[in-house]
Amino acid sequence: MTMGAISTAPSTRTTKPATVGRVFTLIREGIATTRGEIGRQTGLSRTAVASRVTALIDARLVVEVEGSASTVGRPPTRLTFNSGAGIVLSAAIGRSRSQVAVCDLAGQVIVEQDVVQEVGLGPEQVMPDVVGALSALLAQSGSSADQVNGIGVSIPGTVDAERCCSRDSPIMRGWDGVPLAPYLSALATAPVYLENDTNVMALSERRGHLATYQDVLIVKASTGFGAGIVAGGVMQRGALGAAGDLGHIKTVAAKGLPCRCGDSGCLEAVAGGWALVRDMRARGRDVTHIRNVVDLALDGDPEARHDIRESGRRLGEVLAAGVNLLNPAAIVVGGDMAPAYDTFVAGLRETLYGNASAIATRDLQILSTTHADRSGVMGCAVLVLDQVLSEAAVTAAWS
Repeated sequence: MTMGAISTAPSTRTTKPATVGRVFTLIREGIATTRGEIGRQTGLSRTAVASRVTALIDARLVVEVEGSASTVGRPPTRLTFNSGAGIVLSAAIGRSRSQVAVCDLAGQVIVEQDVVQEVGLGPEQVMPDVVGALSALLAQSGSSADQVNGIGVSIPGTVDAERCCSRDSPIMRGWDGVPLAPYLSALATAPVYLENDTNVMALSERRGHLATYQDVLIVKASTGFGAGIVAGGVMQRGALGAAGDLGHIKTVAAKGLPCRCGDSGCLEAVAGGWALVRDMRARGRDVTHIRNVVDLALDGDPEARHDIRESGRRLGEVLAAGVNLLNPAAIVVGGDMAPAYDTFVAGLRETLYGNASAIATRDLQILSTTHADRSGVMGCAVLVLDQVLSEAAVTAAWS
C-alpha cells in the first residue's frame, strides 16, 4: 500500500462491550443519565444496560430519580451519581501546618480541621496528630471506617508514590524514605495514595480552571515555591517526580544568600515566605509565618505590602523562562500568599511580562485558585477518587 492510501480490507478488531465501569463514568460525568441514553452511547442492549445499572444501584454508586414531568407521557427515570455512597480522608501535610478533611465521593469537603505543628518535626511527631485529627473528623462526620474508600496525602518535595514516602524533600528533614501508610492504617483498611503538594493543588482544579484550560502552571506561593505542570490536560511529573521545583532555581537576586535546602542562591532565599519572615524579623517586626505577613498586608501595612509585591517580582523573573518553555494558557496562583493576590500578582505581572516573550504572554491568563485554602485537601480527595472510582476499578469491584 502506498503512503496515504486508505485500506478497504475488513477490520479484524472487535470492540468489547461497555463495562459497568464505563456505564458508571457516563452517569458520573452527566453524559448519559437515562437507560436509553446509556444504550445510545454504548450500543449495549436493554438487557445489558439494565444489568450494569442494577449492579451500580446495588453498590449505591448510582441512585434513581423520578424524571421531570415536563414532557408528554411518562418521564424517564434519571440516574445520578451518589456522592454520599462513601467518603475519602484527606491530609495535606505542610512544614508548619497540616490540613485534614473528610470529603464525599465528589471530592467536596464535609468537615475539616487545621493541625498546627512546630516547624521541623519528623513524621513520628506529626503523623500521630494528623491521624488523631482525622479520627475525630470521621466521628464528627457521622461516618465509620468501613465507609472510607481511600486516604489521600500530600507532602512538599518529591514523593515515592509506590512506597508512600518522601523521596527527596529539602525542607522536610527526617521524612525521606519513611513510609506513611502504616501510620494511617489505624483509621481504615482503605488504600493510601501520596502526591506532591503542588500537584494535588493542580488536581483540585479538575472542575475548576482545568475545565477551561489544558495547559496550565499551578503555582504554590507559600513558605516556599512550587508548581504543578499540566500540559495537554496531563499532569507532568518528570522522570523522578521532581518537575515544578521552582523554589530552588538559582537567581541572581539571591546570589550568596543561604537557602534552607543547604545550598545558596535559590529563589526561595530571597522571595519565599520564610525569607520574607526572616527579613521582617530582622527589621524588628513581630511575625513568625508568612501568613502573619499576609495579614499585615491585607490590613494595609506598607512594609508587608512592599515585601509581598517584591516576592511576586522575584518569582516572575524566574517564572518567565518556564512560560517561554511551556507556553501555558494560564498561571493559577495559590498557597499562603494567595490571600494577598492583588499585591503579589502585581509584582508577578511586572517581571513576568517584562522577561517572557510577547507571543508566550499574549493570551496568558493569571488567575487565583478555584478552591482557595481548600485546594490541598480537595486535591488529595481527587487523587484518591481517580483511582478508586476509575472505570477499571469499578468494573473490577462490581462486574
